[in-house]
Amino acid sequence: MSGYRARGQANALLGIIRLARFDARGMAEFGDTTQAFLSSLAPLIAFPLVGAGLLLVQGSGLDALVEFLATLCTLLAPPVFSHLFAKAWRRDRDWLRYATAFNWCQWAVPVALLLLLALAGVLIGLGLPNRIAAFIALGGVGLYALALHWFVARTGLRLSILRAVVLVLGVNIATAILVAIPVLLAYSPRES
Repeated sequence: MSGYRARGQANALLGIIRLARFDARGMAEFGDTTQAFLSSLAPLIAFPLVGAGLLLVQGSGLDALVEFLATLCTLLAPPVFSHLFAKAWRRDRDWLRYATAFNWCQWAVPVALLLLLALAGVLIGLGLPNRIAAFIALGGVGLYALALHWFVARTGLRLSILRAVVLVLGVNIATAILVAIPVLLAYSPRES
């Protein structure tokens, strides 16, 4: 593919930084192989797995299982749903690079949250009520995450503005529904 680096020359950190700033050149820093995709997914799964293990050791078996399954759904549903869109729009050849970039760019969201929380702290110091400052920080990070997802989809899959919006909305709504299922089943009242 033109504009992309040869395999082995990619730099995921540089790609994250560029895409996080909405610089399309960042897409060239990600691989388009199954191994690149799995490598991008591994750290996202490792942290929740450790968290589930800690909950399990503390005797919270059901909580550990529910949280881990919800996290797995949250992590694995977007690639699955986005692949369906990519295939329908004949962009499946670009999907592995997009999915790899999408996974790595999840690390930009907590950084954005930290920056927005720092801004909220400044705003609170200037007299803004805590709730409004928190709303600005959390709303801002939510909008940033959606905008970043949209940009990565538009750039990585070479989509029109509208198709990128449809993909982001479709993937996020479908993922939210899928994540809610194990949580609702685990915590629904049981008949005796």
